[in-house]
Amino acid sequence: MFNYDWFHGAAFQQQCDEARMRCALKRFKDADRATVEQDEAFQGFLSELEVRTLIYLRDGFSYEMRDIADLDSKSHLTFECEPVEEQYKVGAFIVTVPFEELVRVEVFAVHPSEKPGDMPQITGFRGTPDRGDRAERGDREPRG
Repeated sequence: MFNYDWFHGAAFQQQCDEARMRCALKRFKDADRATVEQDEAFQGFLSELEVRTLIYLRDGFSYEMRDIADLDSKSHLTFECEPVEEQYKVGAFIVTVPFEELVRVEVFAVHPSEKPGDMPQITGFRGTPDRGDRAERGDREPRG
């Protein structure tokens, strides 16, 4: 489904535009989609919206796309990724993915004033083991 033309043609831009429009319509609940072009407040809000694009791959990995790289090759998608790990935030993280590996593209539009704060990712964290885990290892019950 995804190919060079989807990202560089009208389809991707239409998805971004639709996300922006729906975000603005949520904010201006009484707005009529047919007449919002004349509404200055609506158009001002719409122009300030940011769009975040998430790319999901067949292998379970996902990336936030910052910007599509304009390269000559049309057989794969190359983009600058929004890195999660701090060590990659100092430079540019470029990802190349064959189009056939893409399974989903999500576009999220949000106003900068309403953007949720970035939450740190905690992986591999687990609270105290439950009773079954201790029993399997031969650990004693904690004293309280």
